[in-house]
Order: sequence, then C-alpha cells, then structure tokens
Amino acid sequence: MGTGRRRVELAAVRRGAGFTQESLAEALGVDRSTVITWEAGSHAPMPHVRPRLAQLLERSPGELDELLSGRPKVVEFGRPDLDAVFSWLDTLAGWDRGTSRQKVGEGLADVLPRVAVGRAEVADRLAQYYGNRGVFSAQVGSTEVLTSVVTRPEWLDLRCELSPTGDRLELSVGAEARWAMSERAALTATRRLADAVVKGARLTDAPVYRLVEATPTVGMVRGQVEVASFFDYALTADLLERELTDSSDELPLRDAWMPDLESVFDLRGRLCAGGALALFAAARPADPFRGEADYVLLVQERSSQVVNAAGRLAVIPKGFHGPLNDVRADSRIGATLRRELEEELFGRGDVDVTGGPMRAADPMHRGRLSEPMRWLSEDPARWRMECTGFGLNLVSGNYEFACLVVIEDEEFWQRFGGQIEANWESDGLRQYSSRDGESLEKLIADDSWSNEGVFAMVQGLRRMRENGGERVSVPPIEWRVG
Repeated sequence: MGTGRRRVELAAVRRGAGFTQESLAEALGVDRSTVITWEAGSHAPMPHVRPRLAQLLERSPGELDELLSGRPKVVEFGRPDLDAVFSWLDTLAGWDRGTSRQKVGEGLADVLPRVAVGRAEVADRLAQYYGNRGVFSAQVGSTEVLTSVVTRPEWLDLRCELSPTGDRLELSVGAEARWAMSERAALTATRRLADAVVKGARLTDAPVYRLVEATPTVGMVRGQVEVASFFDYALTADLLERELTDSSDELPLRDAWMPDLESVFDLRGRLCAGGALALFAAARPADPFRGEADYVLLVQERSSQVVNAAGRLAVIPKGFHGPLNDVRADSRIGATLRRELEEELFGRGDVDVTGGPMRAADPMHRGRLSEPMRWLSEDPARWRMECTGFGLNLVSGNYEFACLVVIEDEEFWQRFGGQIEANWESDGLRQYSSRDGESLEKLIADDSWSNEGVFAMVQGLRRMRENGGERVSVPPIEWRVG
C-alpha cells in the first residue's frame, strides 16, 4: 500500500470510529508516535495489537488485514471512451496493457477535492519560477491585471484582419515532438485521468496544431504549424498546470520539460499546442430600458468537463487550434474561430471534434452552416475577425492567439440574439454592455479568469476602445511587458 493511501484510509477509519491519534494510542496502550507511523505507512501494527485495533476501529480482523496488507483499493469504473487514452499511456510509459486503467481505478479510491487557485496566485508562483521578463500585465482604469502570458511589444495591438492576406499560418510537415514520459510523469497522468473520470471530462485524440514558428506583426500573422496528437498534449504539457496548482513547492515536471524562458520560446523543441480565443461583440440598437446603442459582449464560465481552463472565466469562442478534416486549409486562425463560433454559440454539435471522427466531407460547407453564420457570410461588411495579440502561456506553454469578433450590423442581434446559446463547454454565459465601463472593470478584476481569457479580453477591449465609436465606453487600458 502506498504511503499516501495508507495515511488517508487508516486515518479516515480512525476518525470514523471516533478516535484521535492520542485517544487511540491510549486505548491500545501505545505511544501516539506509534499510531503516527502506522498512518504514515512506515510501520505496521504488531500482530498482538491487531485484534484489539480491529475491535476499536469496528473492523473485522480480515478487513483490518486487507487495509494494512499493501493491496490498494481499486474503484471499478466504466468510461469505455477513455480506452484509447489508457492504451496511449500504457505504450508511452512502457507499461503492460491495462496498467493505466488499473492505476486510475486505484487513484479513484482517494481522489480529494482540489483547492481552486486564483489567477493572481498562479501568476505569482510562475513569476517566482521564471521571473517577470516578458510577462504581460495591464492597467484597466484603476484595476491592475496580472497574467502569466509572456509576449513582446511587437506581438500586441496587431490589428490583423483574419483574411487570406493577413491570416498566414501555414502547414508544415516535420518530425514528431514529444516530451519524455518518466515514471513520475506517467503517475501524474493517471491522477489527471482520475480527475477526468470524476468530473466527466471528455478526452478525444483529435488532431491539434503544434506551433513551430510564429512571426506576428501589425496587420499580418505569419507562422508554421504541424499536426500533433491531443493525447500527447493532454498527458504531458497539460500536466504542468496540475503540478503548479498542487500544494508542493517542488515542480519536477516543469524542471524537466520547461525549466526556463529559453525552453518556453523554443517552439520547435517542444510540443507547443494552443489555440485561438476571441472577445465576441455584436452591435445592438438603442433600447428604452438598456439605453443607447452598444455592443453586447459575451463571457463564459468554463465547464469542469473541458481540459483547458476548467472552472474559469474566458471569452467565447475559445478552442484548440486544430483541423476538422482539411489539415492544410484549416491551419489558419480564422478557420478555428469560425468553427468555434458554430460549435460554441450557434448550436452546431456536428463540428465538435470531441465527439469522434469527422464524417462530413466539408463540415464548413455553406450548405451546412447555421442560420446565423450563413447570414453573416452573405455580406462580409456585416462582421470582422481580427487577431489583437499573441503570447505564450507559462502555465502549460500553450500559444495564445487573442482575437476579436465584431458584428457591426445591428440586425444580427435582433434576428439571432435569442438563438445564441453556449454548448457543454460552458457552465454559464454572461452578457455585458460595451457602454458599461464600471461593470467591465469589475469583471476584469475577477481572480477566476484564465490567463489567456483575460489577455484576450484586455486586448479586445483596447481595440474596441480605438474604433468602436460612441457605442463603447471603456476605461483607459494600458499594457506593460516586463
């Protein structure tokens, strides 16, 4: 029995029987330090003590022997949808087939609730590890915004229209990049999967784009991407966030995989997955109750079922950058944003890549578009998509393309506002007015934002303040790069 499991189970049984360590020791005629060693797993009770111990703990001798024998308790669970990821982990860790499922079952026996860690605390921990060089922060009115996104001044305020001329991410074919899977990393991955089982999180090996080169400039985003496995990301790079938010001060996985800023910026040398996320803004006419003409802004509360930024605030749409089924054409940022709009806001579950392989030959064909997307596509002047900034998220090394989706035609919200509804990836959808600067400043101060979410929110609002005219009343926004 592992030390941690014995400590948790034996201590829980003792407390359930109404004993403290001191009172149990007194009842058995032993020192409290002896009980401590039992619960720490370093020693087991002597045979002559066990009958009395079993009686006090209200367990049969056999149950006590099983508790102390070293045989871990295993919780049986279904989730056949996770068989593929268990097979992947067995192979990468060099384990016999079925080992990872067994270890996840053992982990389910003592899964403890994880304590939420706010964005500011995460930023502080990462600043202690990497320093503040290159870290994005901003002043929004009287509110100081801290993030763990590293960037450069030339990567901000891009004003890049996501058109064929401005959106220039291209597919490249290169060697596979994968971090080494140590025994420690593999065991951390099983704990991550145990959390996924408890929360009902979805894990599908959909292809994602890893970024290998990026040169964002004002008016144009150039770069190269390669196709990678989502499993490779979810059970390696994504483990860095779990390790960071655990209570331990040691960060062995980060020490091995992303120990300094040089390794963070070494895109070709690591699996740098990531995505695009956008502040959604739709023009609305004046209203006798709401007030003057404005833009409605949407913010989501992320579901516990998602892998990335679970339980945190984020802009919407937000998604991993990856192909549907045309790996070359889908490499542009705008392709992911259009897909995520359809999936996350316009009700198209058929483009949800977590649902399994794509069956449609052309899932974004005009004939398959939702009514809102078809209406927008009929006249490009009705809306625009821009990339506002780019950075690398120190939490797990992800690349983040912060974007803005603005619908200028007031008719859109009048026609389709009642149809806009978040999908399973959100636990809630909030709306704000672009004229309500006080509420927006309070929103930005919320510590439950994801790093990439508040980065995109700040960059999007800054851009809207530049060109939104009288519809926008937002506090002054100034960014800084450490």
